[in-house]
Amino acid sequence: MSKEPQRWRIVVEYDGTDFSGWQRQDGQRTVQLVIEDAIRQMIGESVFVRAAGRTDAGVHADGQVASFDLGQVIPPHGMLRGLNSILPRDVALVEAGHAAPDFDARFSARGKVYRYTVWNHFVRSPRRARTAWHVRQTVDMEAIRQTAALLVGEHDFRAFRASDCDRRTTRRIVRRLDVDRQGPIITFEVEATAFLKNMVRILVGTLVDVGRGRVEPATVARMLETGDRTAGGMTAPACGLTLLRVIY
Repeated sequence: MSKEPQRWRIVVEYDGTDFSGWQRQDGQRTVQLVIEDAIRQMIGESVFVRAAGRTDAGVHADGQVASFDLGQVIPPHGMLRGLNSILPRDVALVEAGHAAPDFDARFSARGKVYRYTVWNHFVRSPRRARTAWHVRQTVDMEAIRQTAALLVGEHDFRAFRASDCDRRTTRRIVRRLDVDRQGPIITFEVEATAFLKNMVRILVGTLVDVGRGRVEPATVARMLETGDRTAGGMTAPACGLTLLRVIY
């Protein structure tokens, strides 16, 4: 009598700089690829690892959640230690454990939290080049915070998505959008029920352009009504974005 496969839940941290995003792609180095390959190398089974969100090339994660089914019985500490001994230095399992059979990393999620980091100084920071967007110009923090408040709540965010975003509905609930400054480091922490493609990066790019005087706060409010992406700011670089955690 064959044993039913065991559902696993893992939490993954990675530096996305040298990855072509999460999702497996032919001829590309992706996070999904190296994790699935490490499992196959360790266990001898080919599995499909589904993530809570498909982060883009260059985007990092502190708490990406993924799930997969495995036929063999392995203790969680054995999975954690074994895979971390195989995985490359820029990705690691933070947690590994068994999950309910109906748990799905993507479809069971009730929200995500992202953090975007800006290095706001006229001198670049070599140590932060992989994890922050360097903005040289002085920015108006009060204008940024006031405009960020307009984006909290349920809105149609079609003006804040990539042109190739394929989501059928563009209404999202942003639960909070916190803006903090500590010296030259500005952080944007965004929690929402779900996100459109490049949504956080476009939100941040637009808010920074508000702070630089390139976009008027009233324009951002109109973008929510008209859906006009061209009225907004730039798409912030991927390097500053980190998936902090997934909410279940």
